[in-house]
Amino acid sequence: MADCNQCPSKNNCSSQQKENCGQTDFHVAPNAMSEIKRVIPVVSGKGGVGKSSITAMLAVLMRRKGYKTAVLDADITGPSIPRMFGLKAGIKGDHAGIYPAKTHNDISVMSVNLLLEQEDQPVVWRGPVISGTVKQFWSDVIWEDVDYMFIDMPPGTGDVPLTIFQSLPVDGVIIATSPQELVSIIVKKAVNMATKMNIEIAGVVENMSYVLCPDCGKKIDVFGSGKVGETATALGIELLGKIPMDVHISSLCDNGEIEKFTADYLDRCVEVLERKYPV
Repeated sequence: MADCNQCPSKNNCSSQQKENCGQTDFHVAPNAMSEIKRVIPVVSGKGGVGKSSITAMLAVLMRRKGYKTAVLDADITGPSIPRMFGLKAGIKGDHAGIYPAKTHNDISVMSVNLLLEQEDQPVVWRGPVISGTVKQFWSDVIWEDVDYMFIDMPPGTGDVPLTIFQSLPVDGVIIATSPQELVSIIVKKAVNMATKMNIEIAGVVENMSYVLCPDCGKKIDVFGSGKVGETATALGIELLGKIPMDVHISSLCDNGEIEKFTADYLDRCVEVLERKYPV
């Protein structure tokens, strides 16, 4: 977004007009001790498609390749990232800011669940408070040196996605989806929002894509096949990976051991991120 100083009407503009002006720059500065090179949110037009697990797996895979990675958990009312990494509450801070939690493999993580006494304590906040918290996770947390920050987004196209797209220097988004018939609507909602906000779409990842028969190894398309690929092609975006219904992944997430993930389902996605957003 452009700066107000470039606007010819800057001297005759009310505060209300500025709020609704496409020229207004809403970007929030990171903590002075942070250096974040790339910001990649994982979004979806609906919930329950596996944004959190995809976010966590990408952070793990990129870290394994030698990059310094971080996860900002923007799903304030439904955080699950700490559980996947086996992290507990106990965030510390000082006059300089707040320090994120560190996983076994040195992935930086910040989530509201790391600030709660009990992980099942509900966060009953209104939209503006939630959006303000997300911005504080960016501006008040000392992320230090990060090559790739992945953001676990809440479902839909509401306050938090809008805040992140306007306030953070987003490089590109990954759209997470599942193979049901509704996929075209789900993907199009996310694509249309990103397009309106001038955010690049890195591609689409299809979760719960199929099941492998444990006896014969046959691939079973439980929800049908071809829908995500067809929709992505029609929209001119790339299908970056298909993740099956894998009990091993579920077990790793439940046990806080997602850093042990080794499957190749997201290898193509990692390649594209490296190529499109080098550090």
